[in-house]
Amino acid sequence: MSDAIYNETIVRTARDRSHAGRLDGADRSLTRDNPLCGDRVTLDLRLTADKVAEARHKTRGCLLTEAAATLVAQHAEGLDPAAAAALVPAARAFLAGEGPPPWPELAMFEPVRAVRSRHECVLLPFETLAEALKD
Repeated sequence: MSDAIYNETIVRTARDRSHAGRLDGADRSLTRDNPLCGDRVTLDLRLTADKVAEARHKTRGCLLTEAAATLVAQHAEGLDPAAAAALVPAARAFLAGEGPPPWPELAMFEPVRAVRSRHECVLLPFETLAEALKD
């Protein structure tokens, strides 16, 4: 695999600890694994009504998964279940080159589009969020 997919922005975002760690008293907590590579994401969510009030992640994985988990935790706040679920196909389409990124920051994953085997690394945190908010 080319080191070109690990650009400076991805590395910096993966190292951002502002939404890292566990959330005491979380209303929802979900852990998902990528069985192909061993990446693991745990999302803890505190809810207000039916929206995310606070989100934290604990991630064990490659830089791509760590960076995506950071962005998901940052952007999860204020989302309702429908909005979170809509992120998965939007992120998948972006990675497939079939649409814009759901958030401008996701453009950092542009180099990953050419490496299909790494798409699931980026998608794992999105899928975890959507599943955590399912009823």
